[in-house]
Amino acid sequence: KAHTTGRWAETIFRALSTRVADRWQFVSFRGMNKGEWRGVVDVIAIRKDTSEPKNGKLKRGDLFEIVLVQVKGGSARGPTTADVLRLREVSRYYHAKAVVQFQWQNGRRSQFSVLQRNGTWKKATGSEVFG
Repeated sequence: KAHTTGRWAETIFRALSTRVADRWQFVSFRGMNKGEWRGVVDVIAIRKDTSEPKNGKLKRGDLFEIVLVQVKGGSARGPTTADVLRLREVSRYYHAKAVVQFQWQNGRRSQFSVLQRNGTWKKATGSEVFG
């Protein structure tokens, strides 16, 4: 049941995100038989950064914007303090624009949350995350 719920949560995340994330591409990290895999990040959202780079050797469009996403479905527990620390470290390593958690419960709710500097989660909309 948890396997199916996790897959549905990711499907709903993609459906809601693509409504507002025109230029974003989503890369999922699923294991064998599309089950959960190791690591704290489930999906990476990536798009070209078209702002003018500060480095004179690069041109517009050479760099990327990255959002790290953790997907939780059904009654899955939220991330532990250790998970939050790992997410922040991965974010620093890849210079991610944001760390997002997407929670989905069938028939009840779907919610985006963004990890804040102090380690708390702030509710957000898909437009705020990918706009």
